[in-house]
Amino acid sequence: MVDILTSLRSLMASHSPPLDALVVPSEDYHQSEYVSARDERREFVSGFSGSAGLALITMNEARLWTDGRYFLQATRQLSDQWTLMRMGEDPPVDTWMADNLPAHAAVGIDPWCISVDTAQRWECAFAEKQQKLIQTTTNLVDEIWKNRPPAETNPIIIHPLEYTGRSVADKLMDLREKFKHEKARGMIITTLDEVAWLYNIRGNDVSYCPVVHAFAIVTSNSAFLYVDKRKVSAEVNSYIEENGIEVREYTAVSSDVLLLASNQLDSTSVVKGTHSELIKDVKIDSNQIGIVGHDKAESEGNKAELIWVDPGSCCYALYSKLNSKEVLLKQSPLALAKALKNPVELEGLKKAHIRDGAAVVQYLVWLDKQMQEIHGASGYFLELESANKKKDSKTKKLTEVTVSDKLEGFRASKEHFRGLSFPTISSVGPNGAIIHYSPKAETCAELDPNSIYLFDSGAQYLDGTTDITRTVHFGKASAHEKACYTAVLKGHIALGNARFPNGTNGHVLDILARIPLWKDGLDYRHGTGHGIGSYLNVHEGPHLISFRPQARNVPLQASMTVTDEPGYYEDGNFGIRLENVLIVKEGNTKFNFGDKGYLSFEHITWAPYQTKLIDVSLLMPDEIDWLNTYHSRCRDVLAPYLDESEKAWLKKATEPIGV
Repeated sequence: MVDILTSLRSLMASHSPPLDALVVPSEDYHQSEYVSARDERREFVSGFSGSAGLALITMNEARLWTDGRYFLQATRQLSDQWTLMRMGEDPPVDTWMADNLPAHAAVGIDPWCISVDTAQRWECAFAEKQQKLIQTTTNLVDEIWKNRPPAETNPIIIHPLEYTGRSVADKLMDLREKFKHEKARGMIITTLDEVAWLYNIRGNDVSYCPVVHAFAIVTSNSAFLYVDKRKVSAEVNSYIEENGIEVREYTAVSSDVLLLASNQLDSTSVVKGTHSELIKDVKIDSNQIGIVGHDKAESEGNKAELIWVDPGSCCYALYSKLNSKEVLLKQSPLALAKALKNPVELEGLKKAHIRDGAAVVQYLVWLDKQMQEIHGASGYFLELESANKKKDSKTKKLTEVTVSDKLEGFRASKEHFRGLSFPTISSVGPNGAIIHYSPKAETCAELDPNSIYLFDSGAQYLDGTTDITRTVHFGKASAHEKACYTAVLKGHIALGNARFPNGTNGHVLDILARIPLWKDGLDYRHGTGHGIGSYLNVHEGPHLISFRPQARNVPLQASMTVTDEPGYYEDGNFGIRLENVLIVKEGNTKFNFGDKGYLSFEHITWAPYQTKLIDVSLLMPDEIDWLNTYHSRCRDVLAPYLDESEKAWLKKATEPIGV
């Protein structure tokens, strides 16, 4: 078999002009975090399977950039043909290309897989040495990927008002009001969860994310959905038409953006397209990249002339078809609208998390029993060195994969279950230190009664998306492991108990979860919190709780959801993470300095923290009170979903500490 890199370099050399480098990002045409199997190009060329990363191939080097969640995983998965570039420690990809590629170098990109923001940043980095981005008319990886999976043709599903809480008409009216404010006459919507949210549809085109591969264009008086029409049943077609939306073929978005640019879209008939039509006519011109403000709109006579494009999510291919002087480059207004959950969505999320918490407790009860019976573990409650008894050859092994499958089974028994919300992180001992570890049946570890076990998992339910992490030990934890677990717990409690003024962003709050770790010289390389969808993506913006600069961009607001998930990871030994989903709510403070109004958090995740892993001497009285109160609520909330033996186990797991 011809080597993948050799094949790509051959195509790069024969390209006109010849390419000095080729960029293979993780993203698809919609800049998605999770992509379908046919869009896993970066994994195909590099072997690295993490959800975030970028591959760069030159004629004599192959480098992969990824973030701190994946350093260990990438080290394991990359062959010696590849060099790992650690984001935050090594130079960013644009800086590296600008410094290490020759003057006038040609860097090949598929403009459908690169955002406007990225193209703009790279063009700026390349200016000094007159390096340039070159669009490829086809994706070079696709040309050599002989067994590339076929396109998904799963049917579109209508997501009813009983779960969405808002009609399509209501959402379109709000969006068009925002158009008026920004003097825009239309918007190109490329992000899959925004299309799904706006039109109240769901699908199964991407594993773990209930979305449809689709684009949307909304103008002041029209709305379009671009999707493979094989996915549209008669019922769905009627629903979409009733909501004033016209269905067009997925590939027609390319030519329709040209019509939008010339203000002819509203009156045109359906345009059919092919993949080649999707790619052609894309011209990359660095002079086109720019941000248009109100002053330019005003000079046109105060008319709505701008086309709204989100520079972080719109692919460069579509942006390049527009007149840059008539483009408003600004974050999509749908991102914040989607993040601000309505009362129906909030109620659904709370109910989904209760059912999900019951599944997690049932799993812990089962796993505790199995660890004692199969491995001779002292169990969830006792602190004894485990026997680690020899297993009978007929005894079914407990592996990271078999136990996570069992957890999925408990979830699948719950009402409204529609699948997992991301691949379950089920990790024993050293594997727990791989932050986004994804066990494989062939290579995963067996459970070890004398090692920490971390599981980070979630599910998609019709009424909400869940995400929870717990860390447990079925033997005797060391004093060091307990101290680390307790530091993570203290940070988790500190963030969850925070009260803060309106206008506070997640960059400010991130420190609260780290202070107990910093006190001992510990830390973690990932953000502390992300938004979560309402039967949508498990990672949802635009807000974050993180040390990363982008967490400054959006303040937290009442009715947002956000996770609280500090951790600590000791390479080669163990990983610890604790995660709950929180809802941002009014703060009810005694005073109201500056008349700003204050906010706080409400926990909606329900599952016990393992008290035998806690060094109680390290907790303050108010932390002990919080934990005991939370555990008491766990018992009350989950009881209706548990049988008598499970209730008894939970009662024991939530007995008050420090009293």
